[in-house]
Amino acid sequence: MGLHCCTMPKGLIRYHHTGHFHFVTFSCYHRQPFFCSVSGRTIFERSLETMRLRYDFVVAAYVVMPEHIHLLMSEPKKASLSKALQALKLSVSVQSTHKPFWQIRYYDFNVYSSPKRSEKINYIHRNPVSRGLVKDSIDWPWSSYGHYATGEQGTVEIESECTATRRNRGNP
Repeated sequence: MGLHCCTMPKGLIRYHHTGHFHFVTFSCYHRQPFFCSVSGRTIFERSLETMRLRYDFVVAAYVVMPEHIHLLMSEPKKASLSKALQALKLSVSVQSTHKPFWQIRYYDFNVYSSPKRSEKINYIHRNPVSRGLVKDSIDWPWSSYGHYATGEQGTVEIESECTATRRNRGNP
């Protein structure tokens, strides 16, 4: 498929079918801290992994903040980015008592180079520290930082050099 551009309200332009990673942010309804509990964050991680497998996309980095999510992900192979994100958000919201759960839209930025990818991964992992939730990124377990720091496999499979090496060796 070729490059697809869709214009959203208020001048937002999204570029799809580029082969780029996407830095995606979406927020809880009225930025309420619906992810302030361990169970809420765990629901999100399980839903993300389920949708990663269902729609066949790569997660390079993520963080679950109290009132929003950051993801660095590839375009899904089995649906559009918007369809996969809609399914992810629906999966989380049906498991929650908070109604409505999500803001309607999401922010999407194409990550077109390796330096920009590194920048976004660092931004994602530093977010809990920047917000004063923890002193060090390793202390916030609801992100992909632990994978990058230790190689550990968490709930969500992260695509990294460590994952590729493990796969090439035939290890799960």
